[in-house]
Amino acid sequence: MAEPRIGVCGSHAELSAVAGSIDFAEEAVQRLLVPEQPDAAFTPPDRAALEVLPIPVANIFLPGDLRSTGPAVDLERLRRYARTAFLRARQVGIGIVVYGSGGSRQVDEGFDRGRAEQQFVEALQTVGPPAAEAGITVVVEPLNTAECNLINSVTEGAEAVRAAGHPHVMLLADLYHMLREDEGPDAIERAGDLIRHVHVAEVAERTPPGVAGDDFRPFLCALAGIGYAGDYSLECRWSDQVAQAPPGVAELRRQLASIA
Repeated sequence: MAEPRIGVCGSHAELSAVAGSIDFAEEAVQRLLVPEQPDAAFTPPDRAALEVLPIPVANIFLPGDLRSTGPAVDLERLRRYARTAFLRARQVGIGIVVYGSGGSRQVDEGFDRGRAEQQFVEALQTVGPPAAEAGITVVVEPLNTAECNLINSVTEGAEAVRAAGHPHVMLLADLYHMLREDEGPDAIERAGDLIRHVHVAEVAERTPPGVAGDDFRPFLCALAGIGYAGDYSLECRWSDQVAQAPPGVAELRRQLASIA
């Protein structure tokens, strides 16, 4: 099996300084693709820059005011937004878009939770067809309860993905959020081949691998057990991203090699 690619979530322009030490940048949809701005506002990196450091993944999908739950849901706006985002994503070489967007899916106090869960599934079903049209896979990112109150575990994410029932809507496993929620590696085993992308950060301060010494190998073994062959991204808090990203990638690579 080929060695997995390990990238870093952040600005492509800034991460290009360490392109030789990381495999890719995971950019932000709202920053790079500006889906609600006219075409003239979309200025992707040139082809040469993308050959040096590709952008196969993008996160920070929806703004908080483009709601996935609650009384202000606008599926037509979501459909337009997604279609533009995904078509622009393909121009850059992005194949996976991460649907975290905690502000969009947060369930308002007093709103019926069952209805919110149904609305989120409907949102996934709305973004599925334009994703298929552009050749994009959308991955649902479970978030810990301090950041969002809907889809807080890989298990809940898998349930939403299965309910959506669209081949271009899949799942992300974020080891930081899993650790924050005390969700074990067995959740990865149960989710199986729904998992298409992985985020990594240490649990205490969301630092990159190697800072606090977190051992991710139980989760990495579970991923190997389901035959996961996708990419890994470091999604961390940084004091100096350019300085910290290469050793963080190297540490995760070391842990992956130790289970091979």
